Amino acid sequence: MKIALRIIFVLSLAAAVLLIGRGGVQSILALLAKAGCLLVLLLPLHALPLWLDVLGWRQLIRGPSGVPVLLRIACVREAINRLLPVANIGGEVIGVRLLAKSGTGLLPAAASVVVEVLLTVVSQLIFVGCGAVCLLQVAAAVPIASRVLWMLVATLPALALLIALVRNGRIFTLFGRIAEGALGRIVGGGGAIGAGSALDAAVRELLTSHGPCLRAIAWQVLGLLAGCTETWVVLRWFGHPVGFAAAIALESVTQAARQLIFFVPSGLGVQEAGLIGVGQLLGVDMNVAVALSLAKRARELAFGLPSLAVWQWLEGRRPAHGRIAARD
Repeated sequence: MKIALRIIFVLSLAAAVLLIGRGGVQSILALLAKAGCLLVLLLPLHALPLWLDVLGWRQLIRGPSGVPVLLRIACVREAINRLLPVANIGGEVIGVRLLAKSGTGLLPAAASVVVEVLLTVVSQLIFVGCGAVCLLQVAAAVPIASRVLWMLVATLPALALLIALVRNGRIFTLFGRIAEGALGRIVGGGGAIGAGSALDAAVRELLTSHGPCLRAIAWQVLGLLAGCTETWVVLRWFGHPVGFAAAIALESVTQAARQLIFFVPSGLGVQEAGLIGVGQLLGVDMNVAVALSLAKRARELAFGLPSLAVWQWLEGRRPAHGRIAARD
């Protein structure tokens, strides 16, 4: 597996370098230089969609954790998934660990993350649907938009089956012991999940709470739409402005590609190819699309590296219940 991951990393890195070379290094650097110090503003700008996403996660947590704590954990989750070769799942496991250590408890923490990930799939489908509609409106790209919409329709049965299996509880009954052992070791003394049926019950209880689930999806979709602001403002700073609908089309299709090809570390090459392909339909030159991708990656590093440092700091802290016991 390690060898396969290394091969995938080398190939994806080579693809990204090739796309950058084809876009023209000098012209790409000129665009980045034109935006200059304005790119620093992407850091606080990224906090908005992350905060909205956290508000959605908060709907699923029946515990004492507040938004600031969840925002800190969300930054760590995103940094791990974006910057480390963990196939977009390592951040969720660490998120369970950190939330449990904050005093929420392992069972509600695990249930909230499982349900949030499932609802994120629904939100992503809604978001990609919005992107297909915007692509059809802005570029009149009927064949491309139709393919995207048909792909969405094709995924609906699989999504419905997944939701049905999770609500039925058979998945967690089957893998309950595996999850209990893995997460129990991760928490390191913070408690055990218990029987697989306990996780089943917690997840199914959340899924049958339609109000919190719908509110979580609403916040997630708002966060995804707010994240398009990054694409919109960067293209303006490059001197190649597009409408917000075009920004939604660019962002949604690119994110869909990264999620679909999740095993590629950091989406190397995937993000660039997505931006170039959709950008051509919207009149965005190849060099502009690649420069946009590099600006996004620079923000991911600038936002993610401190978050990884915060993760290490949080790992060194005692669990909340341990501090309380010590005071008593």
